[in-house]
Amino acid sequence: MNDIHNFLHYHDKLSSSGMPLPEQMKSIADAGVQLVINLAPHDAPDAVPNEEKVAAALSMDYVNIPVNWGTPTKDGLNLFMDRMDANNEKKIHVHCEANFRATAFIAIYRILRLGWREEDAFEIMHKIWDEDAYPVWKMFIEDAIKRSPSGT
Repeated sequence: MNDIHNFLHYHDKLSSSGMPLPEQMKSIADAGVQLVINLAPHDAPDAVPNEEKVAAALSMDYVNIPVNWGTPTKDGLNLFMDRMDANNEKKIHVHCEANFRATAFIAIYRILRLGWREEDAFEIMHKIWDEDAYPVWKMFIEDAIKRSPSGT
């Protein structure tokens, strides 16, 4: 899986990456992944054709939450966080096109649902990208974190 674009290993049950190549889906399955969450629209450049069927053929569950890069929404984030909670016993691989959406959603999830400190949650995301370069995402992240019940 290390060959997948911008691959990151968080811990034994969580990894993320950019868009895998069709032939890399087998390495994801071979790593014991039980659920693939794709945050890119199906019409994204280099999307895996029929990814849901490919995942099923490799005995993995599959969820697509198409997050438009230019207009991320709290509905998409909430759906993602609910899916993460519902599948917290499974080994999960989250991907999008370049691992920007995936790392951002995972960081926000860690803050809002798992109680992580912001600097710790965003540390791994900042290995790939910095939200300061993308004003829409900087605002989205800040707004999402403000919604936190703890007020962080």
